[in-house]
Amino acid sequence: AIPEGLPAVVTIILAIGTRVMAANNAIIRRLPAVEALGSVSVICTDKTGTLTRNEMTAVRVLLPDGEVLVTGTGYGPEGDFTDHDGVPVGPATLAALRDVVVTAAVCNDARVDRDGDEWRVVGDPTEAALITLALKAGEAPAALARELPRTDVVPFESEHRFMATLHHDDDGAAWVLCKGAPEAVLALCRHDDGAWPERVHEAAAQGERVLAVARARVPTDRRSISLEDLPDLEVIGMVGIMDPPREEAAEAVAECRRAGVRVVMVTGDHGVTAAAIGRSLGLDARDALTGARVEAMDDEELRQASVDHDVVARASPEHKIRLVGALQSHGAYVAMTGDGVNDAPALKAADVGVAMGGRGTDAARDASDVVLTDDNFTTIARAVHQGRIVYDNIKKSLLFILPTSGGQAALILVALVLGIAVPVSVSQVLWINMVTAVTLALALAWEPGERDVMDQPPRPASERLLTAPLLARVVVVSLLLAAAALGAYEWELGRGGSV
Repeated sequence: AIPEGLPAVVTIILAIGTRVMAANNAIIRRLPAVEALGSVSVICTDKTGTLTRNEMTAVRVLLPDGEVLVTGTGYGPEGDFTDHDGVPVGPATLAALRDVVVTAAVCNDARVDRDGDEWRVVGDPTEAALITLALKAGEAPAALARELPRTDVVPFESEHRFMATLHHDDDGAAWVLCKGAPEAVLALCRHDDGAWPERVHEAAAQGERVLAVARARVPTDRRSISLEDLPDLEVIGMVGIMDPPREEAAEAVAECRRAGVRVVMVTGDHGVTAAAIGRSLGLDARDALTGARVEAMDDEELRQASVDHDVVARASPEHKIRLVGALQSHGAYVAMTGDGVNDAPALKAADVGVAMGGRGTDAARDASDVVLTDDNFTTIARAVHQGRIVYDNIKKSLLFILPTSGGQAALILVALVLGIAVPVSVSQVLWINMVTAVTLALALAWEPGERDVMDQPPRPASERLLTAPLLARVVVVSLLLAAAALGAYEWELGRGGSV
């Protein structure tokens, strides 16, 4: 009655699934994750590089008394600075623009290098967009670094969402330069005129990610800065950066939603920016849930909010962990993407952790079940599709192997009850269980999947592999096999055949 070949068949089906997924840029680190992907009901995904192309381009510079549009795409330094009518800006505007461009390029850790006809980014893509902006303005970042050597730095962290650096120029003047999320930088400016938030909102509504740029002159003998003793800053401008959605991402989101898989975009961007990108991808982005609101909610409030919002903005790694728990409390089977060291706990907490192979850290990959080599949301959708196929093929193998073992067991029991010679020998039972059933069941491992596999809702994670209809089918087929074998056996004996 024991289906000895079943472990081998299931393992082979899972292994075939891992090979197919690896060919589609999803590397499985833990074998059960192949089948688990088919049960996913919610995918919490990053925006930058996953749903978008991760080709950050500065498209707008907001100045205190106006704004400048920037042409050109990608990381190449080709582009111009114009007004809304396409007319190149004048000298006065260029002077104010240079202050913003220089500050953003010097308070920066990224680098953009030319590699043949391609421009290669070293560091954060958002910072690289600011380097490209400086190149378009005719400023060489390396020369700027020599003119304004860095003395100290407060690196960017998700907790405070800005970066600050201390510099001393050739004239002996000392400057603190800062760039980061507008609300975080404006909080460091006590003399803000109050017009910036509305302008940030307008730019963000166009799908732009806005970075504020600020500075302050400090005493020349100052040699260090820290979070606790930053000077009062003055905002000198803001930069709107666009990261266009991947063309295939909207189609992949639609496929997931058709399959009953909810997609939640979790990003560190401004709420309005996140909502604009979410709408372009087909998500319900009427109201983005922000990290500040998440922090103000208790677990029960977040539990309800997690159902009502498809876009979570200004999210920190801590918010991701709480979001996973809130979704799981509804019985959702959650896949979470991440790429940073701080994302590792959320990847562990999720039912399926998905790490980025391109820009992800070793810590994120070690904590994950799946690694995407192309950092593309479409790959996750394909992995879910393949996971469902694997689960279906396991069920098909069960429906073939279990009735075979059940039929043999029933045949032997009936023979014992009737007091007749057992119709099958031990060697025949082993041959059927270990060779015939396994060999034929392996054909099911290569089944390509039903056409409507992504038109069905995800199965509940708590659902048993053998449901009542499947179990009933196993019993019926087992009895049919036993009856047919016993009938053929008795018919042969009746015709004079030997045992």
